[in-house]
Amino acid sequence: MVLVRGLLGDVLRRKRLRQGRTLREVSADARVSLGYLSEVERGQKEASSELLAAICMALEVPLSMVFAEVSEDLAREEALVLAHPAIEPEVVASAA
Repeated sequence: MVLVRGLLGDVLRRKRLRQGRTLREVSADARVSLGYLSEVERGQKEASSELLAAICMALEVPLSMVFAEVSEDLAREEALVLAHPAIEPEVVASAA
């Protein structure tokens, strides 16, 4: 099963790393605890819409752009699962 929270965390992490920023910097700008932001990026916590908006503002990235990238990643994961239904998505994604 593909979890949207995991894909969302991956996108947020990629955006942050492309900017060369640390978790500490983004958490301070977003006024979110460092630990919670880390859990969101690792897909361990479901972020509220308010929290997502704050993180996106801190990253200076439109929320719609983040959701578009999550949607693309989700479509890719679903296509892999449909192509290989007997294999778990994480296994297929790591092989791609």
